[in-house]
Amino acid sequence: MKVSDFDYTLPKELIAKFPAEPRDSSRLMVLNRKTGEIEHRIFRDIKEYLKEGDLLVLNDTKVIPARLYGELPTGAKVEVLLVRQVEPGTWEVMGRPAKKLKPGRRVIFSPELSAEVLKYLGEGRRLLKFRYPEGKEFMEILSRIGRVPLPPYIEREERPEDREKYQTVFAKKEGSVAAPTAGLHFTPELLKELKEMGVIIKTVTLHVGPGTFKPVKVDRVEEHRMDYETYTVPPETAAEVNRAKEEGRRVIAVGTTVVRTLESAADEEGFVESGEGSTNLFIYPGYRFKVIDALITNFHLPRSTLLMLVCAFAGKEKVLNAYREAVKEGYRFYSFGDAMFIY
Repeated sequence: MKVSDFDYTLPKELIAKFPAEPRDSSRLMVLNRKTGEIEHRIFRDIKEYLKEGDLLVLNDTKVIPARLYGELPTGAKVEVLLVRQVEPGTWEVMGRPAKKLKPGRRVIFSPELSAEVLKYLGEGRRLLKFRYPEGKEFMEILSRIGRVPLPPYIEREERPEDREKYQTVFAKKEGSVAAPTAGLHFTPELLKELKEMGVIIKTVTLHVGPGTFKPVKVDRVEEHRMDYETYTVPPETAAEVNRAKEEGRRVIAVGTTVVRTLESAADEEGFVESGEGSTNLFIYPGYRFKVIDALITNFHLPRSTLLMLVCAFAGKEKVLNAYREAVKEGYRFYSFGDAMFIY
């Protein structure tokens, strides 16, 4: 299967630089994956497509201010993006300019935070050991000096309001360097309405890494390798998913991260096990879904693994036709863009 099969043309002006306000006023394309029929709605209309007994699963990960700017003792400026914590105070990072971040070098981020480059890990990644005053918390310092890691395609500087806007209203557990963007459309009021309708809402946690933006550099889809990301499925979520499957009720994933979490935690019969794990599950056409019955998602980059997952769920031709329709209708794309409901 060729990566080029998942290409499409997107005018640059359709890449959303800012989120809709209020969140649930973004547009919603509804795609019937059996018929290919498309409807054009507003996101808050999602409640018309959900019903009592549906199980809606959210990713409650919280984006950390993972971008740090520092300098070497020589005065050279560097930029670091935290990828994942290996152990307390030690992080795998991506950094630039790469030639400046050699093992043994010290980076100063603020009067109370510095780091030593321990080693090169390959693929542009390094291991950094952070130093900060005794009695201080790393995450507290990071919250003050770190920047929101907006995706590169947004092409603008961080603004103070991004700390709230690039975060779901149900974010709880710190650890992501990118937001689970399908969840950005929900407001507390909309979630309350859905609960009052009898929609069951549960959470999983998958900490999104920079691999979510990693370009597919091979020609054949099957040769691509995903980065590992850590996830947690709480016992109550696993029990509710398994109950829904037994009773024939729909399991609706809010975002591709929830899809990958539940599918990774499921056995061949679709029984989901609770607990922690890590996954590099790559879903592309031909994959047999075991858990998910419907999906809420954003519009994704051409040739991306996220687009391939959506094509696996709804069919490549139906999805690419929907994307062409979205371009024609002026939908807003990517992280701060509009949404799809696929059922």
